[in-house]
Amino acid sequence: MYIIPAIDLIGGKAVRLMKGDYNKVTVYNDEPAEVAKQFEAAGAKLLHVVDLDGAKDGTTANFDTVKRIIDTTGLSVEIGGGVRDIERVKKYVDIGVDRIIIGTAAVTDPEFLEEAVKLYGERIVVGVDVKDGYVAIKGWLETSELACFDFCEKLAAMGVKTVICTDISKDGMMSGTNLELYRELSGRFGMNIIASGGVSSLDDVRSLARMDIYGAILGKALYTGAVDLADAIAEAGRSAE
Repeated sequence: MYIIPAIDLIGGKAVRLMKGDYNKVTVYNDEPAEVAKQFEAAGAKLLHVVDLDGAKDGTTANFDTVKRIIDTTGLSVEIGGGVRDIERVKKYVDIGVDRIIIGTAAVTDPEFLEEAVKLYGERIVVGVDVKDGYVAIKGWLETSELACFDFCEKLAAMGVKTVICTDISKDGMMSGTNLELYRELSGRFGMNIIASGGVSSLDDVRSLARMDIYGAILGKALYTGAVDLADAIAEAGRSAE
């Protein structure tokens, strides 16, 4: 199982939100590229980046910051937040982003998602953000009428290979992750499942690795020092054996 450290961006800075609330922002570092270098030095191979400005208003306010991360590290970068058209996907592919995460638009514009999967295949990842069993959109500000598992069935049928599933109620709360959700997802679907939200201890890492899921995203736990990235990477390898 891959351990994937996360960098969330607002105004070119590395931040974290509590439960997706834009009014509850903690700034961790003014230089996200330096954070990415630290993650790489600890043994990370993949990096999860979210443009929170883009998720909220559809802009590319953090585009230069993402490019700087790619240019100054050897990390395989996945990016999400405000990806709502093919032009945006192409723009990210052109600067070397490995995987592009489509969230809101996967719900509101399934034709776009279908076109993106057709053009870019496994480079397209869908972010499924779950609130009370339903898919949340627009930077978690709205909840759709789509149930999580029904939506995942549609994605699998469309040819999506990787899904990042976030339980919003767990995100940033340091209270453990939703193991039952990921157990059911990994059991029901043949897609690569990446767990996100509330992964806050090595016990969480061990439990997820035993499920043989593709990856787990760590955010706040790394920034607060609750989990050491190198330890988490080592534990994920051991537990998955």
